[in-house]
Amino acid sequence: MPRFKVKGVLERNAAGDLWKHTLSRIPTLFGKIAYLASLRDSNSGNYRHHGLSSLFGRDESAKALRESHERAFLEWLSLTMEEKYYDLSRFLVELEDPVSAVVRHWLSARIYRTYVPGSARETERELFCRDLEALLETIRNAQDAAGQSSSPPA
Repeated sequence: MPRFKVKGVLERNAAGDLWKHTLSRIPTLFGKIAYLASLRDSNSGNYRHHGLSSLFGRDESAKALRESHERAFLEWLSLTMEEKYYDLSRFLVELEDPVSAVVRHWLSARIYRTYVPGSARETERELFCRDLEALLETIRNAQDAAGQSSSPPA
């Protein structure tokens, strides 16, 4: 009988699989929020992930994505401003575009507002946006003072 090694072990549920095989590879909490928000359809608000759906079905997959987005979002809200600053800074330097360009675009387009889960209470939404705006302004001001360096100050 041939012997082989199983390359990856499938989790027993969609949420476990999502966290083990996908979200655990995203190094920042803000990155997890951004990734999960990107899987939400802008027209319907439904979450979609082809691979997860093919393994666990559309409903269980969507539920795992929605709950994971909510969980990551609430974890972010519970961080101190200093922790949020370092997490966001780490996320920004990993993007392809210069940090200064991203920060300017986010502040003008307010794209980060789409990162809030639909189930968030208004107070949570306001806290997230207010904190993020303050952090982005801090990063922008620090970059302006430093002569537009490509990464946020440590």
